[in-house]
Amino acid sequence: MKKTLLSIFLLMAVTVFAQVQTVTYSINPATFEDTTSITITINGSSVNETSWGISATHALYLWSWSYDVNDTNQMDSPSNGSWTASNEASKFTYNAGTDTYTKTLTPSTYFSRNGIGRIGFLVKTKDGTGDKKSQDITVEVGSFQASLTAPVENSTSIIASGASFNITATNTNGAASYTLKGNGTTINSNTSTSSYSYTHTNITNNQSYELTITQGATTIVKKFSVVVNPNTVSQAMPNGLVDGINYNTSDATKATLVLDAPLKDFVYVAGSFNNWQPTSAYAMKKDPTSGKFWLELTGLVSGAVNTYQYWVVDATPLANSPAMVKTADPYSTLVLSPYDDPWIPASKYPNMPAYPAGQSFEVTVLKTGQTPYNWQVTNFVKPEKEKLVVYEVLVRDFDASRSYQSLIDRIDYFKNLKINAIELMPVMEFEGNESWGYNTSFHMALDKFYGTSDKLKEFIDLCHQNGIAVILDVALNHAFGRNPMVRMWMNDPDGDGFGSPTAENPYFNTVAKHTYSVGEDFNHSSLKTQYYVERVVKQWIEEYKIDGFRWDLTKGFTQACTASDESCTNAYQQDRVDILKKYADYSWSLDPTHYTIFEHLGTDAEEKEWADYKVAETPSKGIMMWGKMTNPYNQLSMGYSSDSNISRMTSSSRGFIANRLMGYAESHDEERLMYKNVQYGASNGSYNVKTLNTALSRMSAIGAVSLLVPGPKMIWHFGELGMDDSIFSCNNGTVNDESATISGDCKLDTKPQPQWTENWLGDSNRNKIYNDWVKMITLKTVEPVFLGNATMTNANSLAVNIKITNSSLASTQLKDVVILANFDVTAQNLTPNFQYPGTWYNLMDNTTLNVADVTSPINLAPGEFRIYGNKQANLAIENFEKENLVSLYPNPVADYFTLSFAASKVEIYAVTGQLVKSFKTNGNSDFQFHVNDLTTGLYLVKAYNEENKVQVVKFIKK
Repeated sequence: MKKTLLSIFLLMAVTVFAQVQTVTYSINPATFEDTTSITITINGSSVNETSWGISATHALYLWSWSYDVNDTNQMDSPSNGSWTASNEASKFTYNAGTDTYTKTLTPSTYFSRNGIGRIGFLVKTKDGTGDKKSQDITVEVGSFQASLTAPVENSTSIIASGASFNITATNTNGAASYTLKGNGTTINSNTSTSSYSYTHTNITNNQSYELTITQGATTIVKKFSVVVNPNTVSQAMPNGLVDGINYNTSDATKATLVLDAPLKDFVYVAGSFNNWQPTSAYAMKKDPTSGKFWLELTGLVSGAVNTYQYWVVDATPLANSPAMVKTADPYSTLVLSPYDDPWIPASKYPNMPAYPAGQSFEVTVLKTGQTPYNWQVTNFVKPEKEKLVVYEVLVRDFDASRSYQSLIDRIDYFKNLKINAIELMPVMEFEGNESWGYNTSFHMALDKFYGTSDKLKEFIDLCHQNGIAVILDVALNHAFGRNPMVRMWMNDPDGDGFGSPTAENPYFNTVAKHTYSVGEDFNHSSLKTQYYVERVVKQWIEEYKIDGFRWDLTKGFTQACTASDESCTNAYQQDRVDILKKYADYSWSLDPTHYTIFEHLGTDAEEKEWADYKVAETPSKGIMMWGKMTNPYNQLSMGYSSDSNISRMTSSSRGFIANRLMGYAESHDEERLMYKNVQYGASNGSYNVKTLNTALSRMSAIGAVSLLVPGPKMIWHFGELGMDDSIFSCNNGTVNDESATISGDCKLDTKPQPQWTENWLGDSNRNKIYNDWVKMITLKTVEPVFLGNATMTNANSLAVNIKITNSSLASTQLKDVVILANFDVTAQNLTPNFQYPGTWYNLMDNTTLNVADVTSPINLAPGEFRIYGNKQANLAIENFEKENLVSLYPNPVADYFTLSFAASKVEIYAVTGQLVKSFKTNGNSDFQFHVNDLTTGLYLVKAYNEENKVQVVKFIKK
């Protein structure tokens, strides 16, 4: 099948993949030119309409492609649409009387090209996910036809060195001329005959054959190949090598490749360095101890781009499995794709290496003598887990340019929002370009659609310079069909080079061991899988300085369940606990402060075991758990008390020892709060949540009762601007909903960019959310009271009361907070139950409230909130939220720093809120602030001018 596989998202609770279905068909007329109108007829009885889900609709679609007369240039039909949503132009007509499906087309028109030598097609449902498709079918075009009778066209035959090989062919329409080439050299020719037979003898080298058949002005080329068994040499592998590319640190002309391919007989390395025609010199050796194949390449040129594949051979394959698979290296850090790369603009990936002509499938890039990235920050100090405010970003939908450069260009947006971590949805090499990234194929390679490796590193470096951690979303529950470890041991009955794992596959299950199957399911009990996962972890931590991982779909890491047993998948599974702890331990062995975050959404018992894991160590660890709270917070924002209990936003409500719950009201996988507000919000007549600006006015209160709850929190991009476009918005501008089928809900479609094109920051209603959240995030990240504990009263009510206390702080500090919010559609009197009487401060503006009676009600308008503290916010002052006019240099700081203006007084605070140093400068603009006596960490500087106005800036002491 011609693969242009598309976006697949994470929690796709579907499908045990079916076998490819063979359908019967006919074409009328049987012989035709590309300008002839033809009718393709599919026998309805050969289509399993029930399993394909089309019994009622009979909605069957043509997926087709064409080749030129030289059989070299293959192109998809522009009428195909996408794999998950075929165009209606490709739909068959169902004929009930004959139980047939018919499609009439003229090839030159349907494929928008002339000179077609062959067409290929299959039939499928509108969404072909789950192998709801037929076998591949190819048909020759033209009255002159040629057939390769032996061997099978495009096949690879395995022979012993010195063996002979028979080639036979026939043609129609009279005599033709035949020319046989092997590796580009003419071996035999025959003229004026309607059939051909030749035996190539004493073959000692691999052969790529082309049989050219010419009749008049028409030429047809048939391709096939022979691979010679090199009788693999058994030789010990040098010490210290790892799977994949091993660059020689002292000699840039050498590199050693290692491939772990159990049950395979021999492997060649084909690449640009041998013109993709490997001789026996490029047959990999086999280490007798590990069983791994290895080969040292020599004669490489430092700085030159090389590309290569492995030719992996099983001389006696399982039924329906290929004898040879051509594949990129599983441990590639950069791959070139014939499917995706042609659509990546040079503006995103300048000077992209060219895909090697004449090859197929992904190839690996090898380049010796590379210059390492020059990191500006080499000792980044991560924000404390409890203070994290994570901003989740899909690069594709953050900005219209869809690139790392667009993130770099908008760094001030992140800085001004005061978030301290960015979580990127998967950026590892995925199938297609327009994707969420969970359809990963190469976990160690960077997908090129968003930009180069150095550009991502530049973004990470810039984030670190601004105190922002970078977390990467990783999909290691599964991989998709282009993954080399799937392809080397696969069922491929239609011979298209893609398939599902066989029972011999040492990395993948043949069927998923959980009920959230997507792609091919990794077997995490396999030591080989565990080795692969740890190599992936090491790559991103050491090469990209990634600060943490959000592990996607961790429920799938068990081997104890089946694809149909939901209760098993959701129950405590010891094997899953053990393997995930092992992976966390490995991450911490490389970086003791690495963030480990699981998207588990499971039982408290299992999540508690991870959340509490090694929290008592120094530095404190513990695994952060994604805490989905979308429904209760959306009930509040819409104005409904039913199911609005937000008490599980706290770690303590789930029994965790430490604050390890990364709670969120929105994520990429949930409907937008604002969309549901304006669609379904409550009303009392004069106050209607369905009115856009009314709905927007309630989102600040959502921030108050979510972001300030102790423990790490997450924002899905543009929630801070009241994003009201549905996540089910389609590319054509329509909106589907979550009740639609997976294929039709448009969840994965690329989204519009109204936040920029409509200048939402300039919209006072949206800007208020942004600025209010800025203040709240500032409070959370700099005021130590929010490291305390929260209690909620009226948690299942529209009148929310949250009390936060940090008992470790002195009474002279901000140690008690009361948050009140009214999510009703009418004004309400809320009983605050302050912890004690006295003066309380509204932390949003530091105005005061004198409290004599702690139960005296406070009247709040609908959607209004208050945040009160027992003391004025010490560090989260008003000017801190504004764009700083002061800069600090250098940052990070070794011994001293200077400021960009003449401050009269400077105070330095630890992130715990304690004053640690102060300076009087007497207005000296060149004053050097010596901090060599401070310990490594993050600090805040309050700089006063002569008018006693304050600016606040952060620095990192190294």
